[in-house]
Amino acid sequence: MLTTALAFLVTIGILVVIHEYGHYRAAVACDVKVLRFSVGFGRVLWSRMRGETEFVISALPLGGYVKMLDERETPVDAAERHRAFNRKPLRQRAFIVAAGPAANLLLAIALYAGVNWAGVQELSPWMAQPQPGSLAEEAGLQAGHQVMAARESRGESGPADWTPVRSMSDLQWLLTQSALAGRDLELQVARRDQAAAEPHGASVLRLSLSRLSASDVDARLMDRIGLTGPYGEPLISDVVPDGPAERAGLQAGDRVLRINGEVPRDAAALRRAIRESQPDADLRPIVLDIERAGRALTLEVTPVRKEVQGQMLPRIEAAIGSAPAMVTVRYGAWEGLTRALDRTWEVSVLSLQMLGKMLIGEASLKNLSGPLTIADYAGRTAELGWVYYIGFLALVSVSLGVLNLLPLPVLDGGHLMYYLFEAITGRPVSDLWLERLQRGGLAIMLLMMSLALYNDLARLMGAH
Repeated sequence: MLTTALAFLVTIGILVVIHEYGHYRAAVACDVKVLRFSVGFGRVLWSRMRGETEFVISALPLGGYVKMLDERETPVDAAERHRAFNRKPLRQRAFIVAAGPAANLLLAIALYAGVNWAGVQELSPWMAQPQPGSLAEEAGLQAGHQVMAARESRGESGPADWTPVRSMSDLQWLLTQSALAGRDLELQVARRDQAAAEPHGASVLRLSLSRLSASDVDARLMDRIGLTGPYGEPLISDVVPDGPAERAGLQAGDRVLRINGEVPRDAAALRRAIRESQPDADLRPIVLDIERAGRALTLEVTPVRKEVQGQMLPRIEAAIGSAPAMVTVRYGAWEGLTRALDRTWEVSVLSLQMLGKMLIGEASLKNLSGPLTIADYAGRTAELGWVYYIGFLALVSVSLGVLNLLPLPVLDGGHLMYYLFEAITGRPVSDLWLERLQRGGLAIMLLMMSLALYNDLARLMGAH
């Protein structure tokens, strides 16, 4: 809990400071007097004057603001009116407002580039046996296939260029993009040994992601496609003392060749076979043909039933599967930077697509996340290491930048919408309409925040 709380505060602090610093630097560049730079809202906990600006930290850390000299908020001396925000040309006001989201997007690019240059350990795209009857199984994906590249199928315009797949996260990202766009995805796959020896001898499989709806794009997307995770060999990696496996004579390192006469293709298939071996309440012995130190043995194991996530499932009290294969993903200076630019753009577009589809009812509102989810993932990534945390920070920074550009009156995008109206009509939005739009925008934001908080609580309680 302490790690989660600290990681969340650091996350919010960095993102807010960068966002408001963008506004601040743009205002200073346009000779606008900045009265206060605040991290947080509410009661001031700490303050210090630097030049003509008061820098403060306030009690509620979920945001911040830059208060500028403005005749619409307070009387301004005649000698300083030229430094008031409202007196500046339209292009300068728009620049100051847009600088906050732009700072978040630039931060994301820098963070993504840093991760690309430093390198990160990720799961290799070495696939487990898909779920029976799933899209992945229909496409021909099998246990032991390594995904080497992927491309979208775009109908009459022809397929896109092949995109190399270096890790499981690369694959998941491409699957999410294609599913949200309603396009099929072609996968270039080969057996792991073949992938190294014959990189040009791969097979091409077609995942029919167009059969999914946009509402299927959520945390369970990989399950819906039928992907059960990375490949693991059907090994017994550990046994619980005095459990069914140990009592039957199983040992760590045993390779399972057959279970009840069936060959398990991987660890996921072995686990599934154990679950399906007990179709009713009666517990039956499982016959395992194993290989141990070059010798073949046959053992019988009678499972016990244990509660797993609210279900009573048969267990043999053993850890199954070899450790998943890992790969270090690292890029050179130029490629790391260009991939950072691409990822920031792709996440921005995907975020807008998801918001748009949620707005028209094509995507589930369950995808909307709030501060509790951010805190949870901040803590998890911080425990994994700084590189993972930096990658998470980049993702949230993009989301914050995109969110603030939405045309809602209480956000930066709402102010830019006002300025667009002013540029087209030659006159600013009236005070009456400003008040009405602010109220409407505030109501929408409160609704979104309430829904996000509800989704957070539902995820934490396991309802989603």
